[in-house]
This record gives sequence, structure tokens and C-alpha cells, in this order.
Amino acid sequence: MRELVLDTETTGFKPEEGDRLVEIGIVELMNQLPTGRTYHQYINPKRDMPQGAFEIHGLSIEFLSDKPVFADIAQDFVDFVGNDRMVIHNAAFDMKFLNAELGWVNRPLLPMSQALDTLAIARKRFPGSPASLDALCRRFGIDNSSRTLHGALLDSEILAEVYLELIGGRQPDFALKTSEQSQNDGSNGDSWRPKRRETALPSRLTEEEAAAHVEFINKMGDGAIWKKL
Repeated sequence: MRELVLDTETTGFKPEEGDRLVEIGIVELMNQLPTGRTYHQYINPKRDMPQGAFEIHGLSIEFLSDKPVFADIAQDFVDFVGNDRMVIHNAAFDMKFLNAELGWVNRPLLPMSQALDTLAIARKRFPGSPASLDALCRRFGIDNSSRTLHGALLDSEILAEVYLELIGGRQPDFALKTSEQSQNDGSNGDSWRPKRRETALPSRLTEEEAAAHVEFINKMGDGAIWKKL
């Protein structure tokens, strides 16, 4: 299963009032493991950068002035995303901007069903607790010390770690998946568990090795822990 952990940076909060995307970062996961493949693009918004937005991500208009506009990178972005699930923290915000940009260049919009919102997952799993990306890093012990400013690719890399913790840790839960599968096919949910052997396996120790072990234990005295087992 291919998943795309995505983050964006913008000039503000409202595309309907002229705010634009300035950065997109994506980290690719395959079967919940990072593949090392990423997508990263700065975008020229063709407008000014409000001071408040600059203080968040540090991207100035001077820096963005020679970057491509969204229309020039739209095809590459769409090709990279395809129809695969996008994992986004506060998905409504990023999807609103992505679809605004796609709409302005007359391209099909991304369905909201294609996005998985980690903010919603965190709020459901830890009700009443802070659910920002920084708060989740503290909860899971994820190092985000390099996050002095927001950056789409860096935040995507951090979110990928948070996401894997939110869904149960980096190692897939074999028992859970097997249990779910057994419910679907009608089999016993405990059938995956190892059963006791009807006949014990023969010892692999030779008689000489067993005698040497006993002699070694006897030399340790009456207090030897081996004599209590």
C-alpha cells in the first residue's frame, strides 16, 4: 500500500482571499515504511508575503521569486500523488489550498476521501490533549529539534514518524491484522497462536554434555540458581 505523507506552506489561511501555496513536501511510504522517495517543490505565489506567514516558514518573496508558479508544476504534482492516500495533519487546511490551486489552473480537484487526517486520529486517540505536531513529537519521543521554522518537507518527515506511532508503532501489529482477517473469513480468531506440541522434541544435548553441565553446577555450591529451576 502506497501512502503519501504531505505538508504545505502558504502565504496565509484563506485562498478565497488570495492566499497561495509556497511549498509542498511529500514523503512516500510503502506498506508503512519510508521508501526514501520524496517530492519537494517551492512555488512562486506571485504576490507579497505577509510578515506573519514569513515568521512561520521563513520563505521570503525574494527567495521565491525565481521559483515556478503552480501551473508549471501542477502536472508533476498530480503525477506523483496519483490516486494514493495522502496523510496530512489538519487535512482540511492543506486540501483547501491544493484544490484551490488546482481549480485556478482548470485541473480536477482531489477528493477529500483521498486524505487521511492525523489531527483527527490524534484527537480521537488522546481526547482533551494537545494534538499539534510538536505536542505529538513530545508524546512519542520524536526528535523535532531541527524544526526551528516550519518547512513542508521537514514537517512531512516528522509527520511520517508521528503517523506510524499513531497507528500503533513502526512494527505492524501481526496479531491484530490476523484477527481482523479471521473475522472476515470466519475462522477462529486465536487460530494463529502457536499450539503446544503433542510430543516434546528430543533433547539435543549429548550424554557427555549433560554430565559436564551437572558437574559445572555442582561446583557452584548449594546456592546456585540453576538448582532452584
